[in-house]
Amino acid sequence: MYTRQNQKNMTSAQRAKFVRAVLKLKSKGIYDDFVRIHGQYYVSDGDTGLRVGHMTPSFFPWHRRLILEFERKLQSVDSSVTLPYWDWTRDNAKTSSIWASDFLGGDGRQSDGQVMTGPFAYVNGNWPITVGVTDEKYLTRQFGRPDRPIGLPTKADLDKAIAESVYDTSPWNSTSTTKGFRNRIEGWTVSETQGGLLHNRVHQWVGGHMTGATSPNDPVFWLHHAFIDLIWLRWQRKYPKAGYLPARPLAASDPQHGRVVSLNEPMPPWNTKPSEVMNLQNVYRYEEN
Repeated sequence: MYTRQNQKNMTSAQRAKFVRAVLKLKSKGIYDDFVRIHGQYYVSDGDTGLRVGHMTPSFFPWHRRLILEFERKLQSVDSSVTLPYWDWTRDNAKTSSIWASDFLGGDGRQSDGQVMTGPFAYVNGNWPITVGVTDEKYLTRQFGRPDRPIGLPTKADLDKAIAESVYDTSPWNSTSTTKGFRNRIEGWTVSETQGGLLHNRVHQWVGGHMTGATSPNDPVFWLHHAFIDLIWLRWQRKYPKAGYLPARPLAASDPQHGRVVSLNEPMPPWNTKPSEVMNLQNVYRYEEN
């Protein structure tokens, strides 16, 4: 078992190892495979077919498996590397340590959003964007969404979402807003003034490549989703009897039949069932401070 650290507690040596491992995966083409997977399985309500990554109950288990696979690839480069997490309720400034020039680099420039600092800046030659929905070959960010300013979610916002004791509810998509922990965290069709848009708001706050289906182009994606995974773990501890829903396959008469994964149905591309990743505490733990 290994530990995932809060990024703010990483030493300069640990940061350097993490960055080197990420750059190595990029140079081998492995990193972009993960960008493609996320883009492929970003299926919205309006599309046809199975939804496993977003707007669906399997949002949490699917991403848990995705980031675990990525972490394993990092460890194939350097066995000492683990995936850090970014607690955006606390490290919520544009000058927070996560954006340092020796780690993830900072905001994009005003003219075109291009990130100019840090190891993932295009000008440094190691981070070309080759898989995306836009034409930019460089990483982009626009902290705080200048055209419609927003802030990162607060601890109060997060506490309100974790207080929801039901995992998810019908119709099991982006409109499941009456109750349900999954969409309170994922954040669809919930207004910012009501403390919603938690996961989605972070993507919007970072801006640039983080706002699209190929958001893993920005390495902060992994630190964001490690924190999302920790949030799910905290919820699981708080409500140990609540469980994943839907627990059984939906009836053929249900409009979401064939579109939503229940507890023991496989999630592509790994054919892993949500039930198989409910508890991975024998694999990793989180440093919670």
